[in-house]
Amino acid sequence: QVQLVESGGGLVQPGGSLRLSCAVSGRTLRELTMGWFRQAPGKEREFVTAVRGNGGSTPTSDSVRGRFTISRDNAKNMVYLQMNSLKSEDTAVYYCAAGKSSLILSTMRQRGSYDYWGQGTQVTVSS
Repeated sequence: QVQLVESGGGLVQPGGSLRLSCAVSGRTLRELTMGWFRQAPGKEREFVTAVRGNGGSTPTSDSVRGRFTISRDNAKNMVYLQMNSLKSEDTAVYYCAAGKSSLILSTMRQRGSYDYWGQGTQVTVSS
């Protein structure tokens, strides 16, 4: 069983930065594809970015490309989401998700490709 615990959310002003963390247990990162999703009030959960266990391409949503970066620390079994130049529209609950390491690029953006989810962490961008 894979368990995911997010942390690092909070209140930040527009233009600011935050780094979210996801602690992974139950399996090593090399065995997983890791993704970040977010859900704003009244909206569906949407894909943000993802990375496979063996590295390679990191598909990223158009709305955050150039501002958000996913990274992982295999030694610590941690995944991070660095968020810069935050905007009010980035306000949402952010979720860490884990899926099979064999996911292909086209499926990495799909919620249904991920088998495990964290509890989410709230990010609020407001002045």
